[in-house]
Amino acid sequence: MTTGHVLLGFLVERAKHGYELKKEHDHRLAGAKPLAYGQVYATLQRLQRDGLAEVAETRQEGGPERVLYAITENGRAELERWLNAVEPSAPYVASPLFARVAVAGKDADGYLVRQREAHLARMRELTAEKASGSPAQVLAADYALHHLDADLRWIETALARMKEHDDA
Repeated sequence: MTTGHVLLGFLVERAKHGYELKKEHDHRLAGAKPLAYGQVYATLQRLQRDGLAEVAETRQEGGPERVLYAITENGRAELERWLNAVEPSAPYVASPLFARVAVAGKDADGYLVRQREAHLARMRELTAEKASGSPAQVLAADYALHHLDADLRWIETALARMKEHDDA
């Protein structure tokens, strides 16, 4: 995911200013790292430079000047391309969990047991959050829960393989 594509997606509905885009990002991508205001404005400048967004209007309503940005036809085409592109699976294992186990080797079992408990605790938190969350928060929690579940299955596999290796 790129921030630029996400912001273009939010501009499809109507022209918006940076503050509004930041709030929409943080609401609709619940569970994702909040977007910094500086990142929003830097991204909008790049989108404008690349012809994917343009200044639609500048407003002065008793407060700071607000610049509203709109998506261009080139921006719509780029957003459509991005939305329809299949996300390739990661070519490498890039997980701190895997790295710790690989480095610890046969001594990783204690770490794996502690990590399993941490994952289970986080899963309980996420499950509780789903009960009162917005649709975006529920989707984010589901996504995180599925990833934690995959990690737990891998932890169990790793523990079993380590035990097999010790028994051999």
